Amino acid sequence: MSARRPETKPARTIEPASKPKSTNGRAVSPYGYPFWDWVAREDPEYVAARQPLSQLSIGEGKALSIKHREMVIIGILAFRGTKDGVVAHMRRAIEHGASKRELLEAIQSAAVPGGGPTFATGAQALMALDQEGAFKK
Repeated sequence: MSARRPETKPARTIEPASKPKSTNGRAVSPYGYPFWDWVAREDPEYVAARQPLSQLSIGEGKALSIKHREMVIIGILAFRGTKDGVVAHMRRAIEHGASKRELLEAIQSAAVPGGGPTFATGAQALMALDQEGAFKK
């Protein structure tokens, strides 16, 4: 007796991503990572395929706001020592209502499992944003 294979659905085709919208030659993105502009030109299908997952990860959630999602991402990036990434995600958290105090507490929380280097990366990023006036209204 042969095993019966389940019926498979035809593969979805992915439409290439439209050309990124730009302002002064830079793509509009929540973080401004210039390498994504390059990737979008080199492999628009990859960018199009990745966008739904990114939206689920960094978009408005059912229970977590963008601000709180960004704080989770900030803690992970601080642990990984990527100050530029921490700064980019802190900027977006600020755009979505995060205060300096909330970001400091997020970094303090990440320092418990992440240790001193995690705290140092986050604190340096937060200090840089504070010094450039990111929290002045």
